[in-house]
Amino acid sequence: MSLRLATFNVENLLTRFDYTGFRNQLRQDRVLKLFDVQNEIIYQQLEAARVVAATDDTRQMTALAIADADADIICLQEVDSMAALQAFEYGYLYRMVGNGYRQKFLIEGNDARGIDVAVMMREETRDGQPIVLRDIKSHAMVTYRDFGLFSDELAELGLHVDDKIFKRDCLELDLTIGGVPLSLYVVHLKSMGPGREGVDGRDSTMPVRRAETLGVRRIIENRFGAGHTAKKNFAICGDMNDYQERVDVIGTRHTGYRFKHRDEESSALDVFSKDGFAENVMRRRDALDRWTLYHARGPQEQWLCQLDYIWLSPALARANAARLPDVVRSGQPFRTIFPPGQEVERYPRTGWDRPKASDHCPVVMTLDLL
Repeated sequence: MSLRLATFNVENLLTRFDYTGFRNQLRQDRVLKLFDVQNEIIYQQLEAARVVAATDDTRQMTALAIADADADIICLQEVDSMAALQAFEYGYLYRMVGNGYRQKFLIEGNDARGIDVAVMMREETRDGQPIVLRDIKSHAMVTYRDFGLFSDELAELGLHVDDKIFKRDCLELDLTIGGVPLSLYVVHLKSMGPGREGVDGRDSTMPVRRAETLGVRRIIENRFGAGHTAKKNFAICGDMNDYQERVDVIGTRHTGYRFKHRDEESSALDVFSKDGFAENVMRRRDALDRWTLYHARGPQEQWLCQLDYIWLSPALARANAARLPDVVRSGQPFRTIFPPGQEVERYPRTGWDRPKASDHCPVVMTLDLL
């Protein structure tokens, strides 16, 4: 039997307005910076109008990307609440796929902005096999002390031994697909913030993500037993906010572009790949065709990298050794630079920078379950 599994950061699927930009310029949308807003009441009116005007196109594209992934189970990141997920599924996704995702799960996590991980599932696979949730568990409350993961690096960042490991959550789902067990771990790791004391944002936040990946691995090893995980069916899905390789984009629109692949010296994701604990199946694709996000801060800092992952247990990876994951890139804005031969037709009304389905691309893979 087969299962189609996907992950997608839908970016700020909210049912509320965020007015903090009036006092925090870093949170203020760029278009409002063009206007002299005299007071907070006017700011709130303008911000609400801006969000409402932009959201419909954005969410139509988000729904199109999910429909194109055509997954039986899709793991989502940056979902505000169950109410937000239900409103999106009924108002947008239903128009694309009909009564597809009747099973929805979300447990509030630790994110200060209130964006959580969630899962949507069909009741059956396309082969007609029942998808059954046996148990669901949040690990949002696990601390560094609980797993013995506190370090000097974390202390230097101002963290404490009783702080929570996961900045959002590690959501664990115990499933059976046609009676075959599958454990699913859905995460959204610590984002790469601004640099600190001459260290770039990725490196300065690396200790937090490394503790998170160690935490995920510990949860899986506690579940199945350390040294006994390789023969189990499990997958780790989500936005990892880190990468082990990237493709540097060199050049400009006027001079043309060239693409240079490079491996990173270290990554928080080394915890998963170390000793074959899990396989990043995206690495089965060509080196220039593994990316799920385009990053740019001017022509001197632009690259393509993979932030969105499906990590498979050795057993699942072996059972699907001939399969490749797919990446849905039609929702990318026109500013995203594609290597030659990878260009796709964008969704209707996609903009240069926005509207867009997301800065991230859905990753989806059809899996045989044994």
